[in-house]
Amino acid sequence: MEEEEEEAPLAVQIDETAEATSYSHNDDDVSVGVTIVTGFLGAGKSTLVNYILNAQHGKRIAVILNEFGEEIGVERAMINEGEGGALVEEWVELANGCICCTVKHSLVQALEQLVQRKERLDHILLETTGLANPAPLASVLWLDDQLESAVRLDSIITVVDAKNLIFQIKGYRDLSSFPEAIHQIAFADVVILNKVDLVSQEGSGNALDELEKEIHEINSLAHIIRSVRCEVDLSKILNCRAYDATHVTHLEALLQEHQSKPFRDLHDSDVRTLSICEPHAVDLAKVRLWLEEILWDKKYGMDVYRCKGVLSVQNYDELHTLQAVREIYEIIPARKWKTEENRMNKIVFIGHHLNKEILSDSFRTCILANT
Repeated sequence: MEEEEEEAPLAVQIDETAEATSYSHNDDDVSVGVTIVTGFLGAGKSTLVNYILNAQHGKRIAVILNEFGEEIGVERAMINEGEGGALVEEWVELANGCICCTVKHSLVQALEQLVQRKERLDHILLETTGLANPAPLASVLWLDDQLESAVRLDSIITVVDAKNLIFQIKGYRDLSSFPEAIHQIAFADVVILNKVDLVSQEGSGNALDELEKEIHEINSLAHIIRSVRCEVDLSKILNCRAYDATHVTHLEALLQEHQSKPFRDLHDSDVRTLSICEPHAVDLAKVRLWLEEILWDKKYGMDVYRCKGVLSVQNYDELHTLQAVREIYEIIPARKWKTEENRMNKIVFIGHHLNKEILSDSFRTCILANT
């Protein structure tokens, strides 16, 4: 029988006689990582949250259930009216050292409450409910000046159902709109391929390998973790630093791995991943204008969900990293180019109606005339 989506995790009674859970916090990093967890209905998001809230992992993790007007799913996590009608979330402390609450409206307010006690936290986990994609939440974490120094977007994790996802992937290509599951894969840094036991029981030896290939056709940059009931090594999903410019080695490895993957010929209207390369140094101001025309103005009719890359910028000795989620992007100098390195621009796009020829040709306009 197919596993149903579990109820949201319940708060548990704290054993007052139990010793306090030990945890560590890196004083060198004043910000707290935030992981966004998304997934299609029934994939196992709540199973993952329950696992984290009940496991003895020795970490103090804050979990926010971002329900946006749906029924409260955490027992005792009440939302009270504060001064002037402001919403005040009650944080429920759990036996394993984690804390949890449900937010219906003000995510920023909940995060502000958390960062006031950030010295007590190892990580923040934000579970989305009923959203097509996590892009709006990622934008909040990138754009809110008050939160910028206190929290950082660590990664976006998508939980998928190994038994049913293949039907969703194969079915969407004939439709004019795409199911939420496809969008969520496109935005993911990590994909938890859950319920793999239900697939292996059917005797399809290569079914999981084929499913991973399908996922990588949509998003070749996502790291895939197989799981049963979302029991995963937390070190694989927390502190990924997927948006950290200083973590450039990981980004470069992803870009190199993408280039080595074989891909089927997909129609431009599919949700897909493609990359462009350019050996000549580019003008940073022209790159920004080029990106804004693509991401903001939709100049070429392409709908870009994610964008990652490294840039060789004219008159700079530093390698620059490029990250974009929907219309929000940033370009940051990451490290000095090594003497033996072949300086190269490499950019990977994930989105809808992508056209490699147009992207490559238009990017070449960013090269300085005297290059």
